[in-house]
Amino acid sequence: MLRCLTAGESHGRGIIAILEGMPAGIKIDVAVVDRELKRRQSGFGRGKRMQIENDLAQLVSGLKNGLTLGSPLTLLILNKDFSIERLPKVLNPRPGHADLAGLLKYGFSDARSVLERASARSTVATVGVGAVCKIFLNNFGIKISSRVLSVGGENTAEGIKEKITEAIRNKDTVGGIFEVIARGAPCGLGSYAQADRRLDGRLAQALMSIPGIKAVEIGLGSGYGISFGSEVHDAIYYKNGKGYFRKTNNAGGIEGGISNGQDIVLRACMKPISTLLDPLDSVNIASKKHALASTERSDICVVEAAGVVAESACAYILADAILEKFGGDNLSDIKNSYQGYLKRIR
Repeated sequence: MLRCLTAGESHGRGIIAILEGMPAGIKIDVAVVDRELKRRQSGFGRGKRMQIENDLAQLVSGLKNGLTLGSPLTLLILNKDFSIERLPKVLNPRPGHADLAGLLKYGFSDARSVLERASARSTVATVGVGAVCKIFLNNFGIKISSRVLSVGGENTAEGIKEKITEAIRNKDTVGGIFEVIARGAPCGLGSYAQADRRLDGRLAQALMSIPGIKAVEIGLGSGYGISFGSEVHDAIYYKNGKGYFRKTNNAGGIEGGISNGQDIVLRACMKPISTLLDPLDSVNIASKKHALASTERSDICVVEAAGVVAESACAYILADAILEKFGGDNLSDIKNSYQGYLKRIR
């Protein structure tokens, strides 16, 4: 079973992640991790911070000669913009951000103390850990990808670029919807036995924990609410040499909290970024008088990058589910258990 703890602030010295439970014997190529970190910085509409930071992972524990030892892996990504002590106070909380709720919760008099950790900069740790989990999943033929479905209601490449350009011109931001697909996951991950072991629940929680995500669907999602059962449930077939199969995948690869062997398909909605260059009304927390919300260096649209973060979040959950079902301390032992299981269900 995996456990992960992350730390670090947006403009602090760096971001750290400690990943415990990864078995011994996995070959980790740091260049693969760095490529995933670079993907997180991609997409039209990203802000100037992406031009400052060149995120590179340092794996400072848990490896010898590039192989995992079974001990905790520590990833460190240093921030080039290490300016947390010099930045001005933030007294006018931004609508849509954690600023106000966070400072009221913790008793701060400066929203800077909130936003430094609430910032989506923390997702660099998610992607770093997710990259390691993807390397692990590759050993079982599981591949995870994402794509942007729409931005601001537009679903063509040209329309999406025009919508983001409009937001830039209007000093606004824009959100959208992306899809994540995990291919090659075997039937049997997760369980219906307890609520916290249901694979769909675990994946949904992982996606909802990404800053800015406001909705998650699995498979047909809300489309089930406007359909008859006869129209949407995936009929089951069997063929010698092929085994059980379906002709449709409205369930998104999960039934009863368990993967059913089809592609796992998830969609999520990323809200528009909270920091607006033409700010909304707010209140100065010192004077309690009307003020315009504070502005920070920010992105205009991060839907593509959010998909990359979501891939990593899903990779962590699926890696954990693989270890839960086929567990062991050594990759070879896990592979043997996995192959024996596949032979049985076929």
